Parts: sequence; structure tokens; C-alpha cells
Amino acid sequence: MAISLSVVLLLGIVLVVLIRGGSIKGGPAVVAVLFGFFLASTGMADDIQRFLDSVAETINSIQF
Repeated sequence: MAISLSVVLLLGIVLVVLIRGGSIKGGPAVVAVLFGFFLASTGMADDIQRFLDSVAETINSIQF
């Protein structure tokens, strides 16, 4: 839960920065948000979540 909340917050911040910086306009940003919302309700949501979990575990296991 903490990881997905952090990812949502990070992606929200990136989206706001892209909109304010002029890299992406409001219309395409809304389309991207809606795409993510509807993608979360498909059968691919579990596979995407497993992939993101494995990426987070890999990053966590890197020793500096």
C-alpha cells in the first residue's frame, strides 16, 4: 500500500510539473489519467502491479 501511494504521489507531481512546464497540455494529461484509471480496472492490473512490485524490490535490494 505504501509503495502504490508513493508511486501515485510521485506520478501526480510529475504530471503537474509537465503541465505547468508546458511539456504536456491539459487535454492529453486528462487522457493519460483516464487511461490509467481504466487500465487499473482491466485484467492487466495484476500483471502491472506484480511488475511494479518486482521493480521496487529490485531497487530496494541495490546496495550502495
